Amino acid sequence: MDYIHWYPGHIAKAEKKLKEQVSIVDVVIEVIDARIPCSSAYPDIEKLLREKPRLILLNKSDLANVEQTQTWVKKIKEKTNCPVISTSANDNKDLSKILNKVAELGQPKIIALVKKGLLPRAVRVMVVGMPNVGKSSIINKLIKKSKTKTGAKAGVTREQQWVRINPKVDLLDTPGIIPLKQENQTTAYKLAFVDSIGENAYDVEAVAQNFINTTEKLYPDLIKKYYNLNSEEVNLSNIALKRNWILQGGKPDTKRCAQNILNDFRSGRLGRLTLDIDE
Repeated sequence: MDYIHWYPGHIAKAEKKLKEQVSIVDVVIEVIDARIPCSSAYPDIEKLLREKPRLILLNKSDLANVEQTQTWVKKIKEKTNCPVISTSANDNKDLSKILNKVAELGQPKIIALVKKGLLPRAVRVMVVGMPNVGKSSIINKLIKKSKTKTGAKAGVTREQQWVRINPKVDLLDTPGIIPLKQENQTTAYKLAFVDSIGENAYDVEAVAQNFINTTEKLYPDLIKKYYNLNSEEVNLSNIALKRNWILQGGKPDTKRCAQNILNDFRSGRLGRLTLDIDE
């Protein structure tokens, strides 16, 4: 197996920055990828978030298997004891539901402030998650109807900018990036499938073939049918030949094929697929 390589030098710095951001908010929205809800969730997130109230969003659910998403919502609720909502950055129907849940989770903090003799204020929330799970898209979705930046807060680092979403919620306008720290290669490959890992860290052909193998186990013949293979073995060479992706000398262009297969998955052209299966 071609290994996906990690660069741990940035992890300590990224964790420090995330903890600083978490310290100034009341509620955290954790975004995970609905196609790999287990693999895109950080195992030690409670330590990073200092037990702050957390709302978990299964983002990109429009690209994931519907039944599996419903199953994962229930499982994650039971495991974390946190509210879980499946969502898509392209759909605003659940916006009120998300904001109401954030306000509800932050209410105990506001009550505690009032008991100390302070005036009530909006709940402060931030969005966190692994790279490329759609944090920025979720932030854009939340601020779509309100672009009012409220600037620095008293007692809060000046560099942080806030957006008033509604009278009850203020959003930190920069996402918190959970650093990749994952030694499990199966998980690493799945993160590569959804583009959570930079391409410099892996061999695109090895990742695409691993994707083919993973998908064929979960959705038999899906790849074969999509790329019009008949009795041929399902691999990069045969798909490249079928699509006429040919190099000089008649060799199949497996690198181009690999990139196209991953793009077909990431864009949803292969269908609604969930690659973490709850068994």
